[in-house]
Amino acid sequence: MLVSTMSDWSAKNPYSSKLTENYVLNGEGSRKETRHIVFDLGDSGLEYKAGDALGVIPRCPPELVERLLSTANFSGDEMVETHLGEATLKEALTDHLEIHRISKKWIQNLGNRMGGDEPVEIAITRRHRVSTENGTVLVDWSGSGEGEDIPQGYEEIGAACDPAEALWRDLTGNADAMEDYIWSRDYIDAMDDFGHIGFTAQQFVDGMDRLKPRLYSIASSPDHEPGTVHLTVGIVRYSHHERDRTGLCTGFLADRCDVEDTEIGVFMSPTRSFILPEDGNTDCIMVGPGTGIAPFRAYLQQRDLNGDKGRNWLFFGDWTEEGEYYYQEEMDDWKDRGVLDRHDLAWSRDGAEKVYVQHLMAKHGEEIWNWIDGGAYFYVCGDKNYMAKDVHSTLIEICAEHGGMSPEEAKEFVEVGMMKTDKRYLRDVY
Repeated sequence: MLVSTMSDWSAKNPYSSKLTENYVLNGEGSRKETRHIVFDLGDSGLEYKAGDALGVIPRCPPELVERLLSTANFSGDEMVETHLGEATLKEALTDHLEIHRISKKWIQNLGNRMGGDEPVEIAITRRHRVSTENGTVLVDWSGSGEGEDIPQGYEEIGAACDPAEALWRDLTGNADAMEDYIWSRDYIDAMDDFGHIGFTAQQFVDGMDRLKPRLYSIASSPDHEPGTVHLTVGIVRYSHHERDRTGLCTGFLADRCDVEDTEIGVFMSPTRSFILPEDGNTDCIMVGPGTGIAPFRAYLQQRDLNGDKGRNWLFFGDWTEEGEYYYQEEMDDWKDRGVLDRHDLAWSRDGAEKVYVQHLMAKHGEEIWNWIDGGAYFYVCGDKNYMAKDVHSTLIEICAEHGGMSPEEAKEFVEVGMMKTDKRYLRDVY
């Protein structure tokens, strides 16, 4: 079996790979888009093991770059300095900088071009509706109101800050408001609020985040198809602020990476902890709903190829069996051949009640405990905000109920004994 090693390829010096496969895994009628993507490693010398991740260097969408340049009133030929050196503005926005999400530093930098410590106030006037004898409405008057006589038919009704400055002060003074703003907007949105301030090209890019690689759990054993690496990628598409949007890297892979054509920068990101047991006779319990299935497909391939005798139990789930049962044929084959001893499925939208993987864990709590008590490894991959927390809590409850422990003892058993001492409760969550 190949093992992860250091190589010349890295995030700063990625290998230029091409795809050999790129297709949708979902069944008809699914509202999700999950893709199976295969990279050719060619003569790169890149090596990996089951459990490692692949780093992918995305490029920003050309149509988004063009729209941003137009919105900000730049040609794209302006020269700017970035962390990678001098480049045209168009090159910087395409390959060097993150334009899908606003950075906090970029917002903070706007203060350098605001009006000073005190808000700049402008008078607001309201015009009384006055008509001539023939019914024609008088032409409106506009002015700053500063030191000017207000024309007849108008009255001063107050003062207001420049809306951009007021927004900037709110964002920089309220952490929650800042987080909400930068999380839900990109720089095209920001131009709607701050574009009138005026930017040089360098001011525009200063404070933008660097374009970072995206890491994806590898969905293949290196011995399954030597010279290739497989990914299971959930494509992010959504509509926000009246615009259709995609995830930066997932949209890049789905929409702009053609098989055998597009060059894509990649590198390996080895894991030191999310690994298979050294002893192939050790049992493994794996919980990986949605795209969390990826490393467990790699694990099962590797355990199968190794001829490991340890039992394998996989918990998987998603919305519907018809639309989101990824790699079903492979799972059925592993079950038929005894590689996959248990395979429990949770579908949250197939019935009247939502069923998630933690519900099935609780249902089979006694048997899970028996496996764990016998030395089984317990793995979790997928969503860290909800799924992983629920699985963690359920595991503690199972150990308390079926292991004869108090809640405190079960918590220590899981979080200290399994996770830290034995290192047999392993997580790859994101």
